[in-house]
Amino acid sequence: MKKLLIITLAVLFLLSTLPACDLFGGKYELALITDVGTIDDRSFNQGAWEGLRDYAEDNDITYKYYQPTDKTTDDYLEAIGLAVDGGAKVIVTPGFLFEPAIFIAQDRYPDVKFILLDGFPQDGTYTDFRIEDNVLSIFYAEEQAGFLAGYAAVKEGMRKLGFMGGMAVPAVIRFGYGFIAGADYAAVELGLEADSVEVMYTYLGDFGPSPDHQTKAAAWFNQGTEVIFAAAGGAGNSVMAAASEQNKKVIGVDIDQSAESDTVITSAMKMLGLSVYDALEDYYAGNFRGGESIVLDVTVDGVGFPDDFSRFDNFTKADYDAIYAKLVANADGITASIPKDTKDGESVALTDIDTTIVKMVSVS
Repeated sequence: MKKLLIITLAVLFLLSTLPACDLFGGKYELALITDVGTIDDRSFNQGAWEGLRDYAEDNDITYKYYQPTDKTTDDYLEAIGLAVDGGAKVIVTPGFLFEPAIFIAQDRYPDVKFILLDGFPQDGTYTDFRIEDNVLSIFYAEEQAGFLAGYAAVKEGMRKLGFMGGMAVPAVIRFGYGFIAGADYAAVELGLEADSVEVMYTYLGDFGPSPDHQTKAAAWFNQGTEVIFAAAGGAGNSVMAAASEQNKKVIGVDIDQSAESDTVITSAMKMLGLSVYDALEDYYAGNFRGGESIVLDVTVDGVGFPDDFSRFDNFTKADYDAIYAKLVANADGITASIPKDTKDGESVALTDIDTTIVKMVSVS
């Protein structure tokens, strides 16, 4: 009897730790396929997953995530197939690496709806772009989020900044270019002298944490860099580790990363969870925006900072609200002055970015 009671209590504890959709197996109406990371990557996957999970739990809908064995189109398609077989009506795919898979899946599964974040369906060679009525493509104005990060850093009083991107993909490039533009805008606004603000700039080559990334960040901090904007997914944790050793600062990315480290003063966020939540809400209301590719920017609260400004010494919520309002209003053509990379390959070269005050140092 005692043994039976222990087993029963153990089962009840296990059930209490699982979401309702995972109990006893069954069908899962909403699904997310992870990109190269996991649902707790404190970055892109997690932000998207939280939006799907919140909507599902708010509306008592079954849900599940699927993690591909590798980051190839075939692996993504296999995971999508498992989700469809599992009963998925809507599948969320976070990241541009899903573009070729969704290009195929939109035809293979015409009755399933796909929400593709940071991507547009293409054939894998960037020669054939096509979106069907069962796909919603969502992009974010990363250049605006990056602008806010660079602006805040200079207004805070920092003059030696760093940008570490994971890979030179369009979204990361937009973050970086915006960061430079924001720093320069703040420097001009403050009346600083030319070259008085410096931005070290590099791409790490991947989005995972590693000792090499920590070593590089530590070297930058040792050379005087005060803050690094780490638009690098999990690699940002390596930057945070280096910052904590030298009492330096980090700007996080995609979601609020302040819980990751006390060194994170703010985060340049894409409102991933909100955008997924809203897209699912539209679907269940019969208003799914299939066949569209949209860009979420400051005018729809698509990007921005978290609400907590307590880790800044000088930059205030009022400062943030003022510059955010200027971006929304495009005051003085401010948004047009922020360089960005486009998905069709018409890229702006780093060396082509015009700055008035900022000195850029590109590091390989």
